[in-house]
Amino acid sequence: MFVDQVSVFVKAGDGGNGLVAYRREKYVPMGGPAGGDGGNGGDVIFQVDEGLNTLMDFRYNRHFKAKRGENGMSKTQHGKNAEPLIVPVPPGTTVIDEETSAVIADLTTHKQSAVIAVGGRGGRGNTRFATPRNPAPDMAENGEPGKERTIKVELKLIADVGLVGFPSVGKSTLLSVVSAAKPKIADYHFTTLSPNLGVVETSDQRGFVMADLPGLIEGASEGVGLGHQFLRHVERTRLIVHVIDMASTEGRDPYEDFLKINQELKEYDLKLTKRPQIIAANKMDMPNAEENLKIFKEKINDDYPIFSISAVTKNGLRDILFAIADRLDQIPKVTTTVEDKDEKVVYRYQKEEIPFTISRDPDGAYVLSGIKIEKLFKMTDFNKDEAVQRFARQMRGMGVDEELRKRGAKNGDTIRLTDYEFEFIE
Repeated sequence: MFVDQVSVFVKAGDGGNGLVAYRREKYVPMGGPAGGDGGNGGDVIFQVDEGLNTLMDFRYNRHFKAKRGENGMSKTQHGKNAEPLIVPVPPGTTVIDEETSAVIADLTTHKQSAVIAVGGRGGRGNTRFATPRNPAPDMAENGEPGKERTIKVELKLIADVGLVGFPSVGKSTLLSVVSAAKPKIADYHFTTLSPNLGVVETSDQRGFVMADLPGLIEGASEGVGLGHQFLRHVERTRLIVHVIDMASTEGRDPYEDFLKINQELKEYDLKLTKRPQIIAANKMDMPNAEENLKIFKEKINDDYPIFSISAVTKNGLRDILFAIADRLDQIPKVTTTVEDKDEKVVYRYQKEEIPFTISRDPDGAYVLSGIKIEKLFKMTDFNKDEAVQRFARQMRGMGVDEELRKRGAKNGDTIRLTDYEFEFIE
């Protein structure tokens, strides 16, 4: 089964917890704090494996979770950092954040990789909190939670040549006779429901990858028929071979077919109109094909190279394959980038996240939420009084107390944060 689009949940590893410990050595009075930091959590990394050509593995496993870092140890020993989780993906994979629709990564070349979710940093041990006023702190941080997100993984096939055209014009037959590919062939529309790839080699030993893409119909750019399932894969091709039923076996006008397909390509992505295109006038072994071709050439006005072929009798295939190979020699292999920038690193302006928001539950309780305050909460060890006091100071510094008063919070009111409840005290 060919899978080219799937929704996946990824979770980077949490950081390991810092440790509260003290030196206990003979002849070392007042040894002081000795708790080590926790290790960093593992990242989730997608890496291209050129041996894959489908997202089939994601069909059965849609949750990817990296390991957490090791907790800190005594004698100020740092916990071990977790290894990243490497997820292999096929060339042509695009990763999109479902919440923001932002493109996270566009992976096209072998071994190319991208960090999809960043692991949390390790919590600091009590050694880190020692000060002249408090030389033996009784607190440490929990590890930072790893990034978690739901992503959409899309595959856009990378092929040198894409065969486009209406259903039943002979695209699958053409691919089957010029390569070792075995696409399904039958005398009804939409026999091909997913792209087929084949490696073609000309008699002078030049090779290229050809993709038989599912048949287009009018309105495909708006999702009609196979719609975007098909058009997504045209973006990666360097050369379009437009297969046309020149015998008009289904009663359609070949020139009208040509205009409609190009219009769909244009409406999907204007850049596709600038893609080099060769016309394969197919079914030339059938009646009326020669007359139709003559009329077709008059309307085209030599704007595109036209080759008369018959995928069934194999007439004209040698010439068109040589023409395709010659044209590909002139077209540079373009690597698609997320942003067309000269700099190696692109700095984007990001609005500073609101540290917290306050809402009310039906029972009157005040609910605190927000990425920053929730992260601070998860990194606080509430078994230690010093850590609790530090968290209270952090909330006060963020303006939580003041905002709660503005909202009408009074002594004894319930404050909720994630799954926990607190009492508001003036």
